[in-house]
Amino acid sequence: MVHAYILIQTEVGKAAAVAGQISGIPGVATAEDVTGPYDVIVRAEAETVDQLGQLVVARIQNVEGITRTLTCPVVHL
Repeated sequence: MVHAYILIQTEVGKAAAVAGQISGIPGVATAEDVTGPYDVIVRAEAETVDQLGQLVVARIQNVEGITRTLTCPVVHL
């Protein structure tokens, strides 16, 4: 299982709506609106890195109101 944090910037005033919409996507464990340089932080999981990439590109980035994403895979060193 591959886990990642996805840091999301949204259009002004859209963070809560984006977090709410993303939280219903399969593979998303949590989606919370936050303050700081990013507006929403998502914890996602997938079986493989390829499936994680598909989740981000095909599902998450298509949510209206998102302007930028940064995917940070979790590593265990």
